[in-house]
Amino acid sequence: MNRSLSLNRRDFLMAASAGLALPLLQPLDTSAKGKPLFSFSTLACPKWDWATIVRYAADNGYQGIEIRGVLDCMDLPACSDFNTPESITRSRKMAEDKGLRIVDLGSSAALHMADPAVRAKNLDEAKRFIDLAQQLNCPHVRVFPNDLPKNQEVDKTIELISTGLLELGDYAKNTPVTVLLESHGDVTGKDILATVMSKAEHKHIGLIWDIFNMWSVTKEPPKEVYAKLKKYIRHTHIKDGLLKDGKIEYVQVGKGETPLKEAIDALVKGNYKGYYSFEWEKKWHPEIEEPEVVIPPYPKLMQQYF
Repeated sequence: MNRSLSLNRRDFLMAASAGLALPLLQPLDTSAKGKPLFSFSTLACPKWDWATIVRYAADNGYQGIEIRGVLDCMDLPACSDFNTPESITRSRKMAEDKGLRIVDLGSSAALHMADPAVRAKNLDEAKRFIDLAQQLNCPHVRVFPNDLPKNQEVDKTIELISTGLLELGDYAKNTPVTVLLESHGDVTGKDILATVMSKAEHKHIGLIWDIFNMWSVTKEPPKEVYAKLKKYIRHTHIKDGLLKDGKIEYVQVGKGETPLKEAIDALVKGNYKGYYSFEWEKKWHPEIEEPEVVIPPYPKLMQQYF
């Protein structure tokens, strides 16, 4: 990656002094007159440009967009839509003019690795995403746990993940950005996630509850998961699927086996105010339905749970 394409805070302040600064960051709007807030991850639409993403979100009842990639670019600070002060201003304004919030930036940073060079590379990626999130008025940056290596003691892995989170929390402490660990990979059980998060208590650290990711692996009842992890949950990923012969078949929300009703009941009763973000993994599974088919109906399909 060409580091000249990555904007840090010094670059941003220099741009501000040159008259390119964006408006002051605004707090996350956690309610829409008491209605649930919906976003979708751009994993769903890997062939759409930014303008198309914004248009579909605005035209179909969404309040937010979660950016995992745009077209073939996954390293967001290097993407042409976000790699200069001018492009950041333009892309942010395009969303805000439609009443949309950029609610999460999905990095690929993973925190389980012990190798110093690999670890530094992943932490650096997360920090670049934090810088970009601040400039986009985006409240969250996602990172992964992500693995429990067989050649590494579990306690050691937990320590690596939690200390990595604390380092990123400290990096974000003077910003409005919160770093969120997603329940992902081999780290999907409620108890191990609770252990990691308890060791990483920080104002700028939280959790993404990917309901299907957890349930499909652990079969833990969502009500129990939420009771254990409630204090950390800031964002959710919503998808549905069928488990057939040990393989996952992704389907539209409400047509699968995921106990979404139990999970969303727990969130509502717990006064969750974050986004219910549709994560349709078209980028990784090109054989599943096209975004033009699944993105428009999601907000209406979700109403059955409220």
